[in-house]
Amino acid sequence: MATSAGRVLVSGASVAGPVLAYWLSRFGFHPTVVERTEELRFGSGGHAVDLFGPALQIMEWMGLLSQVQDAGTHTEIISFIREGHQPVNVAAELVSEGVSAQHVEIMRGELAKIIYDSGRADIDYMFGNSMTSLEETDHGVDVSFRHGSPQTFDLVIGADGLHSITRRLAFGEEHRFLHFLGGYLAVFTAPNYLGLHQQMLGCADVGRTAAIYPVRDTGEARVLFLWRTRTQHGYDRHDLAAQRRLIHHLYGDMGWEVPRLLVELDNAEDLYLDSISTIVMDSWSRGRVSLVGDAGYSPGPAVGGGTSLAVVGAYVLASELAAANGDHGRGLAAYEQILRPAVQQSQRIGPFVLNTLIPRSGMQLWATAQAIRLLPRLPRPARRWLTSYGGGPAAMLEAVKLRDPEVAS
Repeated sequence: MATSAGRVLVSGASVAGPVLAYWLSRFGFHPTVVERTEELRFGSGGHAVDLFGPALQIMEWMGLLSQVQDAGTHTEIISFIREGHQPVNVAAELVSEGVSAQHVEIMRGELAKIIYDSGRADIDYMFGNSMTSLEETDHGVDVSFRHGSPQTFDLVIGADGLHSITRRLAFGEEHRFLHFLGGYLAVFTAPNYLGLHQQMLGCADVGRTAAIYPVRDTGEARVLFLWRTRTQHGYDRHDLAAQRRLIHHLYGDMGWEVPRLLVELDNAEDLYLDSISTIVMDSWSRGRVSLVGDAGYSPGPAVGGGTSLAVVGAYVLASELAAANGDHGRGLAAYEQILRPAVQQSQRIGPFVLNTLIPRSGMQLWATAQAIRLLPRLPRPARRWLTSYGGGPAAMLEAVKLRDPEVAS
């Protein structure tokens, strides 16, 4: 049992926050999670994310592995489409073979619900609220909230994503740490009008990609747009109409299923659009405040294994704080030392993956189609090398030495 455990405020209730809170509670701390949304987007919400290697080991330690596996997307076929050419189909397991020997793709909302349900009985959740100020004192961190009275915590951990409130309050403005990688991601829900089952369709063009895949047992599909741009767009992140206009402008002349997808875009209420950017910081901790997941080291949405990195980071942070027996400085330093090599690798690979997902030229489009066509015929070592994205974050995560939870507690 951790000694001098105290109260820990966790900001953010997507994936990293609830995983962190679960393990803090199990190790004897008293976590409170504050989340700005009124309720979490459970079930089929969000886009598909990947769990691999040690992230699945952590799910097993939480008793959640079978639930996570059962809730997976179970995608079997990926179809690569170029306008004017026959689709090239490949087994999804071959595409992910080089990433990790253990891999589960799951909708973010499904994963969030599984994790939240596993620990909510022992964790205080504050929905529809957020922090407005932090002030560290000799006795802890005084926190003011948008709603309710100020409270004092022994530690504050930001698990609040790419646009972290915690990071802004404790470390400074976002522009100091956000590095734009040259692309954007948009995701929204549409009817599964193509009747897709365990199959993803992706149509690539120079500088842009459109994809659609089914959300099981819902009659819905998720639409994904990825595009390249040298400079960041100047839209309001909270203005959905402006975001829809931007996507129409970028994709209005693309064929395939895109005209229908743009119609569905106008009806979608769950549009998510953001830059593919990484967060780079010299340190994720300052005094009694620290960051975990995308808040501290986002490798970039869709390109760096950020969800697995967040799960592993949350566990390492909790277990190192527990092992430090109340010396938060020692625990936070150990957390950074253990995880930083994996973070650096995931951030190195982001631009490489972005270049693969969004072709730069017609020649790259052709070469990608040929590589996918050849993939099933290659020897396994060659397939693994070709699909490892230059040495993905999974290998580095698998090198992270996780403390046995029974020992850490």
